Amino acid sequence: MRVVLERSNLLKSLGHVHRVVERRNTIPILSNVLLSVDGNSLEMKATDLDLEVTEAAPASIEQAGATTVPAHLLYDIVRKLPDGAEVMLKKDESGQSLSVISGRSNFRLQCLPQADFPALTAGQFSHIFRLDSGSLRNLIEKTQFAISTEETRYYLNGIYLHTIESDGVLKLRAVATDGHRLARAEIEAPAGSEGMPGIIIPRKTVSELQKLVDDPDVAATVELSDTKIRLTIGSVILTSKLIDGTFPDYQRVIPTGNDKELVIDRQSFSAAVDRVSTVSSERGRAVKLSLTQGQVTLTVNNPDSGSATEEIPAGYDADPIEIGFNARYLLDVAAQLSGSEAKFLLADAGSPTLIQDTSDERTLYVLMPMRV
Repeated sequence: MRVVLERSNLLKSLGHVHRVVERRNTIPILSNVLLSVDGNSLEMKATDLDLEVTEAAPASIEQAGATTVPAHLLYDIVRKLPDGAEVMLKKDESGQSLSVISGRSNFRLQCLPQADFPALTAGQFSHIFRLDSGSLRNLIEKTQFAISTEETRYYLNGIYLHTIESDGVLKLRAVATDGHRLARAEIEAPAGSEGMPGIIIPRKTVSELQKLVDDPDVAATVELSDTKIRLTIGSVILTSKLIDGTFPDYQRVIPTGNDKELVIDRQSFSAAVDRVSTVSSERGRAVKLSLTQGQVTLTVNNPDSGSATEEIPAGYDADPIEIGFNARYLLDVAAQLSGSEAKFLLADAGSPTLIQDTSDERTLYVLMPMRV
């Protein structure tokens, strides 16, 4: 195996691929990236047995072949080479090592045989559809912050993607919840997604996807089966196992009868919550909202360090109400809103509150209140 390619192309592709590799592995081959040379490109593949990323980079091929080398080590070497450099990858005749040569630099990396590298068998995909990267990124970014990190409720450790008919139109909907907050985003369902199974995309896969959908002009091809998802975005192919579990009936927690409406400037509100929560403790990050005619008063009391209050004007003309929320959750939701104003629909101090984006009807958020 002997191949020459530009550092920038190699670094970009390795950047996408090496992140999948865990820093600590009990199985040595899982620390490696599979390099295979064929045609006019170098294909790189990495996996953690649940997620697999493949990308091809254009290259000048002098001799075809394949091998595996430590992924993070190769990435660090290429990252430290000078801009504009050409990199040669050359496997020695014994197959025991790979030379990385650039200018006066020469590195020799230990190889493991490519025959040992595991393949994530994709199986048969029942549904295939295309999405533009912007729509896919929107579904992910508007919901991923609400993914649960609690491993015991593993079925909440991802984004639930499914189709649903709403107002006579089929929608592709993404939902995430950790039991304290819920985020929902939707787009018009693309052709081919009709009748797709409801799937739960794992948190790590969501995180990798988020980094791949940075070019809005590139379309993503999505292939689904009951157990796997495969996404092709430009030259990157990401294959992932899905979470084997049942996502809860989230529709039940989305309130429909909340009659108290609060409209508030998003940036002013976010800044005020951030300021008053400075005195809150790490354990109890509760901020109390006291709603009266045309005004919201934010209060935080921390017996150990003190208290803070701030008043901000707001559009509110219903009965006065006091309700508490986790300050971090309020800030997370506010960060997702794209409009200048946030709309809160409240019922009482103990019931879930609905938050809407005034400039994006396709998203909504639900927050459970806290006792304050």
